[in-house]
Amino acid sequence: MATFGTLSDRLTETFRNLRTKGKLTPADVDGTVREIRRALLDADVALVVVKDFTAKVRERALGDEVNKALNPAQQVVQIVNEELVAILGGEQRRLEFAKNPPTVIMLAGLQGSGKTTFAGKLAKQLEGEGHTPLLVAADLQRPNAVNQLQVVAERARATIFAPEPGNGVGDPVRVSKDGVDYARRHQHDVVIIDTAGRLGVDAELMKQASDIRKATSPDEVLFVIDAMIGQDAVNTAKAFQDGVDFTGVVLSKLDGDARGGAALSVASVTGRPIIFASTGENLEDLEPFHPDRMASRILDLGDILTLIEQAQQAFDEEEAMKMAEKLANEAFTLEDFLEQLQQMKKMGSMKKMLGMLPGMGQMKQQLEDFDEREIDRTEAIIRSMTPGERRNPKILNGSRRLRIAKGSGMTVTDVNQLVQRFEQAAKMMKTVARGGTPNIPGMGPMGKPGASSKRGKKGAKAKSGGSRSGNPAKRAAENAGRATSNAAPTGTGFGLGGQKAPSEADLAEIQKLFGKG
Repeated sequence: MATFGTLSDRLTETFRNLRTKGKLTPADVDGTVREIRRALLDADVALVVVKDFTAKVRERALGDEVNKALNPAQQVVQIVNEELVAILGGEQRRLEFAKNPPTVIMLAGLQGSGKTTFAGKLAKQLEGEGHTPLLVAADLQRPNAVNQLQVVAERARATIFAPEPGNGVGDPVRVSKDGVDYARRHQHDVVIIDTAGRLGVDAELMKQASDIRKATSPDEVLFVIDAMIGQDAVNTAKAFQDGVDFTGVVLSKLDGDARGGAALSVASVTGRPIIFASTGENLEDLEPFHPDRMASRILDLGDILTLIEQAQQAFDEEEAMKMAEKLANEAFTLEDFLEQLQQMKKMGSMKKMLGMLPGMGQMKQQLEDFDEREIDRTEAIIRSMTPGERRNPKILNGSRRLRIAKGSGMTVTDVNQLVQRFEQAAKMMKTVARGGTPNIPGMGPMGKPGASSKRGKKGAKAKSGGSRSGNPAKRAAENAGRATSNAAPTGTGFGLGGQKAPSEADLAEIQKLFGKG
C-alpha cells in the first residue's frame, strides 16, 4: 500500500544492513532500533507508540532468542514483525451482528474522512455476503451530503432511507431512529447510519453523535479516520472515544502517498480494533483488516493470503472446473484466453495484485510503469477477430491481421505480438493439463522458485561433483566461487528465506503476457 511506502523502504533498508552480520552485538541492536525509531517517527506514528514499540524490540533483540538463533538478522525481522502485529491490534476482528436483526452500524468521524464512501462500500460488501443492508442518510448538515449518499447507494445497488433533504434541514436523531424502524418493517437485516462530521472536533458534533447513539443503540460504532492525517489522528481518535466511544476503526485512503502513522497509532492508543481498510476509490476497494497481513506488507513480505482471497471471490468455481475439463480434452483458444483476461479484470488492479507479492517493494518504479490499459488493448484485438479466428489462430494470414489491427485501433505488430504471447500461454496450459509443471518466467518449474529444471539438474550435479577442470588452480577458484554463491542468502532484500523477489525481467514477462512489452 502506498501509504506505508516510505516506512517500508526505511525498514527494509535497515534490515538489509543486518544480512552481513553473523552475530549481532548490543551496538548492532541499538543501531537497528535507532533506525526503526526514526522511521516510525518520520511516518507520523505517535511518540508513545514508538517508545513502547522500540523498547520491546530492543529487549527481545538483546535476549536469548536472537543470541541462539542460526540467523540473527532474520530473527530480528521476525521480532519486528510480531511487534508490528501487536500494535496493529493483534488478531483480526470481524463485524459482530445482532442476534435479533436488524444489526445497527453507526459511522462516526470528521468531515472528509470518507464516511459516506465507506457506507456504500460496506453496503456492497454486505450485500455480496447475503445481507440486505439499508443506508440511512443522517448527515443533514454538510451541503449535498444526502444527495452524495443517494449517488453512492445507487452505485452500490443498495436501498437508502432519506426522508429529509439535508443542507441544514431535518433532525438527524429522528431520521436515524426512523431508519431503524423502517429497516425492521421492511426486513433489512443491517442498518448503516451515515452521520455528520465537522472540520474539527467540537461539542456540537459530539452531542449529536452521542444522541444518535442513545436513540438507536447501535451494535457497532465504527470510527472512520483518514490514514493520511498523521499525528492529529491520535487526538481525534481520543476525542471521539471520550465523546461517543466506538467499537472499531475504519482506515480510509490507505492508497494515498502520505506517511500513514495513523494506522500504526490508533489501535494501540485507543485499544479498539481496526476492522476495515479502504484502499481505493472504487466500491470494491474495501478489505477486512488483518494485522498480521498489514505488518507483512509494511515489511515487504507480501500478502499472498489476501491475493488468494481476492482470486477466489473473482473466479467462478464452476466456470473454473469447466475450463479445467475443457483443457484436458481440447486446445486452449483465444476465446479461452479472453475469458481468463476478463476474470482477472474482476480482481481489480494488476498493480495492486503484483504489489502483494513478496519483495515487490524493491520494484516500485517497475510497478508504476506497469500499464493497466494493455489488458484492454489485448481484449480489443481479440474481440476484433471472428469466432473462427479465435478458435484457430493459425488461419491468421497477413490480410486478416491487417483487418484485425484496423478494427481494434492497433497495429499489425501488436496483433503479431499477441499471437506469439498466446502461443506461449497455450503451450503452458497444455503442460498443466497433462499434469506437468510449467516454466514460469523467472520462477522455473512451479514449486521450484528461482531455477529451471535444467539449471536445477546442473546445479545438483556440480554440487555433488565439484569442478572438473584439469587445472588445479582453476578448479579451486571455481569451487570457491560456487561455495560463495551457494551460501548467498535468497529471499527478500533483508535476507528472509523463501521465494526470490521477482526481477525486472519477471515483471516484463508478466506485462508481455497481457499486453505490449
